[in-house]
Amino acid sequence: MTYYGQDYMLEDRTGQLDGSDFEDVHDRVRLTLRCTQNAQTHTVYMIYDRTRTAAFNFNYPLAVLDFGPNGRLGTVSFKTGVHTPMKQYLIKVSTTSKVHARKFIAQDGQEYQWSWRIKPGEEWTCTNASGYLVACYSLKLAGEPEYYQSSGCMLTVDEAYPHLLAEMLASLTIMRHIVAYNL
Repeated sequence: MTYYGQDYMLEDRTGQLDGSDFEDVHDRVRLTLRCTQNAQTHTVYMIYDRTRTAAFNFNYPLAVLDFGPNGRLGTVSFKTGVHTPMKQYLIKVSTTSKVHARKFIAQDGQEYQWSWRIKPGEEWTCTNASGYLVACYSLKLAGEPEYYQSSGCMLTVDEAYPHLLAEMLASLTIMRHIVAYNL
């Protein structure tokens, strides 16, 4: 993948947990989060690469998020096909704190941590084990005008981590789900 000296700024088209398109403002990548099954027993979301240069195929998602009944955490799987329980994938940083922070080992073998509302202007912040900012998710600012086909929300991923774009979106979606369902 070509580096342009710019972070990946993925505009969240809807801002909703039930599905959205995440399109880089520099038109380098386009990821889609879709609910593919919504039943009483579970709800399944898939993340697809819809970049123009990708061979798009609904049969080959980059990630699958399978939530249990009533919004409970289920399993997550990536291209490897290994299904991991979400509670084992995203591990609570502190069992006593009310702070929403969980760490995970990404597909690159490195540890990362998502934290909720720890920096002004950022709803979610993801750092690596050294504390380096890898990604963040920001909401539309209060008073910001409405945009055509945009929620005003943005997932920003450091330019050095293009290999983790889908995993950042998947782990962020699970974290947002945890807060939405108060898990």
